[in-house]
Amino acid sequence: MRQVGRYIFRIAAGGTLACLLGLTGTIWVTQALRELDLVTAKGQTLLVFLFVTALSLPTLIVVIAPVALFIGSIYALNKLNGDSELIVMSAAGMPPRSLLRPFVTLAISVSFLVGVVVIVVMPASFQELRDVITRVRGDFIANVVKEGQFTQLDNGITFHFRQRGPGGVLLGLFIQDRREAGKTKVYLADRGNAVDIDGQSYLILEHGTVLQQQKDSRDSSILKFDRYTIDLAAFAPPDSDTIYKPRERSTSQLLFPDRSEAYYQLQKGRFRAELHDRLSAALYPLALVFIAFAALGDPRTTRQGRGLAIAGAIIAVVALRIAGFAAVSAAARSASAVTAIYGAPLVAILLSSLLIFQGNRVRAFNAGLVRFVRGRLRPTRLAPAQ
Repeated sequence: MRQVGRYIFRIAAGGTLACLLGLTGTIWVTQALRELDLVTAKGQTLLVFLFVTALSLPTLIVVIAPVALFIGSIYALNKLNGDSELIVMSAAGMPPRSLLRPFVTLAISVSFLVGVVVIVVMPASFQELRDVITRVRGDFIANVVKEGQFTQLDNGITFHFRQRGPGGVLLGLFIQDRREAGKTKVYLADRGNAVDIDGQSYLILEHGTVLQQQKDSRDSSILKFDRYTIDLAAFAPPDSDTIYKPRERSTSQLLFPDRSEAYYQLQKGRFRAELHDRLSAALYPLALVFIAFAALGDPRTTRQGRGLAIAGAIIAVVALRIAGFAAVSAAARSASAVTAIYGAPLVAILLSSLLIFQGNRVRAFNAGLVRFVRGRLRPTRLAPAQ
């Protein structure tokens, strides 16, 4: 790449990076605020909160990176034109392909990033997010029991605590265990704390008593303790097999699915659409760069407005994304619509390339067509009568 190309690349890459960081940070903060209930309502730690919100970053990057590239390209072309650098380059005989080369190089870099994230990183993050949410929802203390309420479980356990203290400590505990017919255990404790040891959840009771009624007998015993440990696995409902959605599965699992799986038989179309949506994601950064260059790549004087060109480029990008989403939705219903998933960005690249490299001929043809239509629509004047 020549010095001029490196200069243009730095301007476009700087604008793209600034836009990517700004948009990702802003949207990530809004997403993080929605997950605050993990800490406030469900008693999870700050590390769990940060981990869950960080798992949304790959999805944000895939969505925002092409848009940031488009904005960065618009910024670079506007800056070059505003400083009259585009006019000088054009007057010096620099062809459009030389000016386009640094933008394409940047687009290929972004396409590689998007491809790696969408094919490898994003499915793994979705799967890990599902596992974390499943563990949080399966947390008996955080999600099942409520402060000041007696909670009765189907397995014969009644749980109650007076209030939740600092650090998630439970105060004023009452637990009645009637899982075994004819035998009852009642736990009373001043305080209790749920802990994880080697992947197992336990409730540690402090300063209390255990009232135990013997099986098939009226006799009972009272045990006073300073510290008592209860396994919470018996309190929670039995876990069911986790079924991962198509977007939560790895790309290899979409390429070579288990065709005997019942879920795959029901959602075969969604598996197909998800696979081709991932494989086509790397085409959109290239398409957006070509659209931006087709709209603003021509040098113009400061008196010539570029607002309509920018508006047209934005409309084209929005139309392209709508067409892509519609193609993915159609591919979930019909296998013949798969070609439209790749066709939408490829057609955008082709039409933009036509405007970039054959723009003068296209504009001349359009001008001639407009003059022809106006001539045909112009009313004819009747000759005056003799």
